[in-house]
Amino acid sequence: MSLALRVAVVTGANKGLGFAITRDLCRNFPGDVILTARDEARGRAAVQHLKAEVLSPRFHLLDIDKLQSIRALRDFLWEEYGGLDTLVNNAGIVFTPDDPTPLHIQAEVTLKTNFFGTRDICTELLPLVKPQGRVVNVSSIMSFLALKQCSPELQQKFTSETITEEELGVLMNKFLEDVKNGVHKKEGWPDIKIAAYSVSKMGVTVLSRIHARKLSEQRRDDKILLNACCPGWVRTDMGGPKGIKSPEEGAETPVYLALLPSDAEGPHGEFVMEKKVEQWGLPFQFPSWFLPIISS
Repeated sequence: MSLALRVAVVTGANKGLGFAITRDLCRNFPGDVILTARDEARGRAAVQHLKAEVLSPRFHLLDIDKLQSIRALRDFLWEEYGGLDTLVNNAGIVFTPDDPTPLHIQAEVTLKTNFFGTRDICTELLPLVKPQGRVVNVSSIMSFLALKQCSPELQQKFTSETITEEELGVLMNKFLEDVKNGVHKKEGWPDIKIAAYSVSKMGVTVLSRIHARKLSEQRRDDKILLNACCPGWVRTDMGGPKGIKSPEEGAETPVYLALLPSDAEGPHGEFVMEKKVEQWGLPFQFPSWFLPIISS
């Protein structure tokens, strides 16, 4: 077992936002930081890049689409550290608005990683999170747009304080089925650009609320804080070259949540943007930079 008893894990960390989050945690987290990536060569290259900056991340292979890969990381964390202190679920994908891939394929691929992959990571790793641990799920402001564009019936389901993880999974699968059958608009789902990405992140935001509620019910004394966040519009491969933030600026809110002090009582189960809580399900003022994203 490692002498460095504290450990933080960042998923999808070989480039862009995940890389910036990892760098920041290497500088500020009091323990080991594990940079994970699904491509071993790129992941190890990213580690070497940070070592050249006199930082000391460790590498572990992780493909969140593969349960076997997630469980290999789980076993490593248990054997090396006896658990996990900080988890940043950053791994995700998006199709560009002009991508010719059929929508039902986009939806299947996007939700497999962004929602179901994140759910599987949480299923396997949340039981390992130690008291006063911190969990950050990188979501998106697009989840708010998706919610706003849903039918009232779907809005009620996605904002329910009692929705379960199983019920959420059923809804996500229904979206996939409705898209495949060409009836998603009729069934009340959003009719917007990058709809698959937006719905996947709505799922992540709601999943975060569910997991936080469960932690409060089952492990209240452990004072674990779990939140979803939006990093903003970041200049990365996912965000595109027009983003208004550098990856380092985008990392600020996720890292803020990952490093909440041990005596902090919140935020917990919230959606955080620019280090401020935005209330899920309430009228939301979209920032001025958001319009170019949905109109591009």
